[in-house]
Amino acid sequence: LLLVLVYEVHVYTGAKLGAETDANVYINLIGTRGDAGKRKLHRSKNNNIKFRHGQMDIFCIKAVSLGDLEKVLISHDGAGPGNGWFLDKVVIKHKEGKEAQEVVFPCNRWLDEYQDDGKTERELTANSKYFVKENLSQQWRVQVKTDGDSPEPQECKRTLVIYGSKGKSDELLLSPQTPGYVCFLPRATDEFIVETGDLGDVYKIRVSCDEVPGFEGWHLKSFHLEELHTKQELNFDCKCWLSLNREDKELVKEFPAANEDQKILPVYKYVVSVHIGDRWGAETFANVYITLYGKRGDTGVRKLHTSLVKGRKFHRNKVDSFLVEAVSLSHLQKVVIGHDGEGYGAGMYLKMVTVKESQDSDKEWVFPFWNWLDTHLGLCETVCEIVTVGRRLTSSPKLPEIDMKSSGLWIMDITGSDLSNEDDPICLSFIFYGNLGHKTLPLQVTGKAIQIKDELANIGSIYKVQVTGPHRELKQPWHLDLLHMEHTGTKEEMYLAFDCWFNPNEDKCVELPALYADQEPLPVVEYAIHLHTGDLKKADATGEAYLCIQGEKSDSGKRWLNSRNSLITFARGQVDVFKIKAVYLGKLNQVLVGFKSLKKDEWFLEKIVIKEVLYPFSAHVFVHNDWINKRSKKDFVEVAIPLKETSVTSLLTKNFDTKSRGRWQMWVHCMQVPEDVPDIQVVVFGRKGKSPAQKVQNLNNNPFLLTVGDIGDITKVAFVLSGPCLGIGIKLHKLQLKDLDTKQELGFHTEAQCLFGEDGSETVTELAAVRPDKPPLREVLYLISVHTGTLPASGTDAEVFITVFGEHGDSCKRRLRHSNLERGQICISEMRAVDLGQLSKVLVEHDSVGYGDGWYLDQIVIHESGKTDGQYAFLCQQWLDSGVGDAQTERMLK
Repeated sequence: LLLVLVYEVHVYTGAKLGAETDANVYINLIGTRGDAGKRKLHRSKNNNIKFRHGQMDIFCIKAVSLGDLEKVLISHDGAGPGNGWFLDKVVIKHKEGKEAQEVVFPCNRWLDEYQDDGKTERELTANSKYFVKENLSQQWRVQVKTDGDSPEPQECKRTLVIYGSKGKSDELLLSPQTPGYVCFLPRATDEFIVETGDLGDVYKIRVSCDEVPGFEGWHLKSFHLEELHTKQELNFDCKCWLSLNREDKELVKEFPAANEDQKILPVYKYVVSVHIGDRWGAETFANVYITLYGKRGDTGVRKLHTSLVKGRKFHRNKVDSFLVEAVSLSHLQKVVIGHDGEGYGAGMYLKMVTVKESQDSDKEWVFPFWNWLDTHLGLCETVCEIVTVGRRLTSSPKLPEIDMKSSGLWIMDITGSDLSNEDDPICLSFIFYGNLGHKTLPLQVTGKAIQIKDELANIGSIYKVQVTGPHRELKQPWHLDLLHMEHTGTKEEMYLAFDCWFNPNEDKCVELPALYADQEPLPVVEYAIHLHTGDLKKADATGEAYLCIQGEKSDSGKRWLNSRNSLITFARGQVDVFKIKAVYLGKLNQVLVGFKSLKKDEWFLEKIVIKEVLYPFSAHVFVHNDWINKRSKKDFVEVAIPLKETSVTSLLTKNFDTKSRGRWQMWVHCMQVPEDVPDIQVVVFGRKGKSPAQKVQNLNNNPFLLTVGDIGDITKVAFVLSGPCLGIGIKLHKLQLKDLDTKQELGFHTEAQCLFGEDGSETVTELAAVRPDKPPLREVLYLISVHTGTLPASGTDAEVFITVFGEHGDSCKRRLRHSNLERGQICISEMRAVDLGQLSKVLVEHDSVGYGDGWYLDQIVIHESGKTDGQYAFLCQQWLDSGVGDAQTERMLK
């Protein structure tokens, strides 16, 4: 019988502007034994009004024991005026038997239709679990000294995290115990009491300030920590600035603990390099954040502020490097990197991250990703966790020329977990794949570290290493940590971080790419294998099976589908899915399937579909449509199935589940807006038509509604000035559109854009929509030559307007900037517009103002500036005159 427990849910609302919400909030707790169902958070136990700015609310939920808590689903219904909500984190406390547990679920994001990614539901994952045994909770007195030349304190969240051998504390907020008291004054010593779980031996602290506009900084002198029960004391001599406008430009600092008996841990300035791929739209303007994790703790979330490389950061095909100062993490294991989705075109295509311990370090850790961080592309996530594949040299060893094909040995050191029993070695195979062949080295592991030497001759340049096994019964699991390879001749060196367990009763096959200084490592790809058993009489079979995928680069090795000592059943008409990870195999060409049945079963295998779970998604189909094991005497029957077809679904844009009703939100953010804001209309163009003109409600980044109707995929947006010319342009900082139904977002290049020209002399400005999957339409400068006829009184003084139509829509009505539309003259003017494609017609008109407003137009010739061919001539040879002929003052020329 499962117990009914009381889960105490602590909900922390963030301290950002507008963080609070009036909406109804719902939560579902998910554990290893199931979930609690969606519950409304009704009444806060500690506050009259819940979910206020910077507030923590406590709710109680009764549920049958859920086991270990793993995830939380939290959402709100968007009711009430201020419904957007910034959630800092959720902490859940509960007691089961003697043991008290506290689980932290960080969020630190908006649940808001109009901010971040527009989602009002988030799935949070447990960050850290604390098993708080009774009375093990520690209380610390924290004394903070501020230096004399520190500026007067400003409103800014300052936090402390304490790291120990048994875990780390929450973010501890350093705020005054008494309301209205001001902390961190120059020369002041402030005291705080904070509580943590049992941290063990403390080895470092991290101090951070929030990034607040206008924050001048904090000159921190020292921290003194005293544990109130054990009276253990720790001193941290800090003497540093936390400021964005001082030399270090850092708001986060870490300090190692100085104990009498222990050595002080070193503080490293890790160099974190972010490699952006060479894809269209790969760059990002968003704020990028990273956390490094090692065997000794983590760095906490760091914003990548200032690149050591010149130019705009996170640009296509560029590598930017950043300094992240932290107490040594020992061996790095993984990074978590993500962005906040701010700015135009926030998604980015990340090749990999590399990290070295200092600027002059000769080795770096490698974290390959080869995917999008984008709400609509690839994995459709803006944050990812990347596990390291190992370390490589930062530059190739320089060798004397004669020695290039130097002979020598590979010296390989293999490290793993301790084996308690020397007489029971583990039998593994290490297979080295080179561009000319491969070589298998069988190995008996008896200790924690072993060394092998081999020339690995005749296999060429190694590009991957595969480990298979165990080949004999194992009595206990064994962990393979690292393979270090160094060549005595070429001085090539690499560390491959396998970091995996070999368990009894399984045949494992793991592989990693070789890591060379000047080459990008091949990615490790997950292949999803769908085996389709035919829907025929007696098609199902039970037995043992393996498969091996062969591609242009190499093969995946033999991968078993059943675990050792057990059989697998392929049921009639069923699809079985297996996932394997392999170093990228290139174009797939065939699959080997091995099958053996003790009962002499025959298996009808219809086809195998292999999907690459790497962008762009492709599915490879291998059709067999035949029996395996039909009257075969062999124990294993192996069939080779060649590739039939490959389909690439660029799954670039998410399939939006809901249908768009043509209602979009628009954000326009301008600088240097004139005092009396001019009347500006906006027209949205799509592949199937254009929207009616609608008023731009504001230019200060507040969203407003646009109803565009069913115009197909949006291609461009035009801003049209209704009144007289401005005399100076309006600097456009940001333009963004978001579909209220599908949540699709569109960005626009706004780097050098001025609405209505820099001098304000234009009446229309167009911007092309930027989609993740297609390059935008280009901007074109059209030259328009207007030929006035030679009849008497052909010229005019009226204002003339022109609208040009093409396959991609029209140019909107433009005023011709002209000095002379006199008899027999040719007047040339320029028009900037988003590419109209093939031109089809021109509407020309005048306003009938001025003396002698009638006008005899001969023709209009349009061509693209910089192109010699491709002129479009539109003949008119008629009057535009209210007193002549048909009395028309506008004509459509084709």
